[in-house]
Amino acid sequence: MAMQGLRRTRQQVLGFLLRQSRIYSAGNHWTGKHRRWLAAQGFEHPARQIAFEEMVQVVDEAEARRDRLARQMEALVPSWSLAPVVTVIQALRGIALIAAITIVAEIGDFHRFANPRQLMAYLGLVPCEHSSGAKTARGNITKAGNTRARRMLVESAWTYRLPARIGETILKRNQGLDQSIRDIAWKAQVRLCARHRRMTRAGKSANVVNVAIARELAAFVWAIATSLKQPV
Repeated sequence: MAMQGLRRTRQQVLGFLLRQSRIYSAGNHWTGKHRRWLAAQGFEHPARQIAFEEMVQVVDEAEARRDRLARQMEALVPSWSLAPVVTVIQALRGIALIAAITIVAEIGDFHRFANPRQLMAYLGLVPCEHSSGAKTARGNITKAGNTRARRMLVESAWTYRLPARIGETILKRNQGLDQSIRDIAWKAQVRLCARHRRMTRAGKSANVVNVAIARELAAFVWAIATSLKQPV
């Protein structure tokens, strides 16, 4: 997928810089500010400079491919019977167009799940249980469900590490949506951002935190998607 390719190429650039002790600490990666910082990096050894420039060029190409795919998908959505679901779940932080399309395409009709826990199980986001006598221990998630949709939710969960807020992007995606849907999305932000912060402070690993947030995020996706009438 285009997003996976972009993620991989970006990691290669950051890994290369880390090995050269070049660490960006002025904010998030891949923002305009970070891009300007990247452009200012230079290496004395020609081979390193060439390798760095080539890796950045690959990132540029991957971003262009992602944007091209997003435009193509956006053009096709209006003719899709599940287009309304794609629109409303984008009210949730971290779920932009490609993520929304992927999740809806993989899951289909959300009404087939009687409750959010059934959806979590379908996605492989529920912990596996081991019983021994009177005791039941919970382990890692089963990972037995839909891989692509689960991956999208785990990636989306990363955005909840920041404080809850309604930025310009969310405001734009919220235009025309019912207040009830916006209320669910805001409730998700407040709850998930707070939980992300608590778990991080408790020393939980980033992977454990993201999976826990993704599990709850799936419940909010279900709540919003099932607020619409069942597709015919």
